[in-house]
Amino acid sequence: MLDRLQPPPTFPLTQIILPTPQVSTLPNGARLHLLANAAQPVLRLQVVLPAGKCQESLPGMAQLAARMLTEGTATRSARQIADEVAFYGASLDCEAGPDRVTLTLYCLARYLPTLLPLVLEILTAPTFPADELRQMQTRISQNMRVERQKTSFCASEEFNRQLFGEESAYGRPFDEASFNALTSEQLRNFHAAAYAPADADIFLSGDVDAYAEEVAAQLGQWQPAAAAPVVPGLPPCANPTSPTGLVAVPVEGSIQASLRVGRRWPALTEEQTPQLLLLVKVLGGYFGSRLMRNIREDKGFTYGIHASVTARQQAASLVIGTDVNGESAEATRVEIAAELTRLQTELLDDDELETVKNYTLGKLLGESATVFEQADRHRYVVLQGLRPDYYPQLVHQTQATTAIELRELARTYLSPADMLTVVAGGAVGE
Repeated sequence: MLDRLQPPPTFPLTQIILPTPQVSTLPNGARLHLLANAAQPVLRLQVVLPAGKCQESLPGMAQLAARMLTEGTATRSARQIADEVAFYGASLDCEAGPDRVTLTLYCLARYLPTLLPLVLEILTAPTFPADELRQMQTRISQNMRVERQKTSFCASEEFNRQLFGEESAYGRPFDEASFNALTSEQLRNFHAAAYAPADADIFLSGDVDAYAEEVAAQLGQWQPAAAAPVVPGLPPCANPTSPTGLVAVPVEGSIQASLRVGRRWPALTEEQTPQLLLLVKVLGGYFGSRLMRNIREDKGFTYGIHASVTARQQAASLVIGTDVNGESAEATRVEIAAELTRLQTELLDDDELETVKNYTLGKLLGESATVFEQADRHRYVVLQGLRPDYYPQLVHQTQATTAIELRELARTYLSPADMLTVVAGGAVGE
């Protein structure tokens, strides 16, 4: 008889097995990654190019070029593109990040052959019409003005500027005047130089078996511009000593303060990455973390505080972030430093270590269930330049991590004296 007073047995996660995509190179040099799963008649097509902020020569060029791809092509207006996508119940967008630009199409599998010519034309023949360009510049500029009234945005922008330098892609602030001065001709030149098929990774996942050959044939027609101009990008993000100290950013009229605390961080390719990620989880990576228990649960300073590692192509960073009442900003800063010190001096007990391991691996498993999530894992490995067995090794090394290892890593990487602190709004003393 089933005893409902006894919980079912649980077992630690010892391995994670992800499906292996098929990878091929198209005649134009683009790499096609296929991950098939016919459980649902849907698919996702993503085209990823190194055409992000690092490649732009003028502020905002990468973002504006990406957003303008769907605003008009050689044969379609912005309205026609939107109507065609909506008619087939699809979703199509293009966004630029610090390193890359990603065009993403979701649709029912049977409509992919119909939508592929549209995708190809958007990639190869955008016209960057002047009227739509001005409207896009106005919308983005207005949104940025609104964002700059928020302490959270101001803190993050200044943190990145201090950490990476304002001449680098990761640290350069948004410049509205330069952004609004960009022209259609400049965007066309940037597109011709940066959107080269030989640099593209194409990720096709879902119910794709019947359409893989057609995708390869259609996107294999994508050819580089006949005479692509050279558009110099920003200088590489150097690797100086990570800046430290306290920076205050006044925000007029704000009764809230936003804190960003962190430093430059080892790249994900480092051997100790699994242990370092686990250490960040302990600090502030889940609801039961040290920072949440102290600053939210015990002190009541905030609704939430987090610590995370942001991995970029040229540099990685650790960021602790929270929003608090302005009067609590100084006390919050002190408590963050106290938690960093505690990780350097005290060993985690067995229960806490087991809990954070189970959370980390359970979340990894839970976020690898669908074909799109599995494709995300593969894309992450490819774009970050990680070894193919990154996730199996992550599981193995996470399970094997000891409290002593975490304390030693905290002594190396979590010293309060090595942290940069930016506070936007509120009032904080040295």
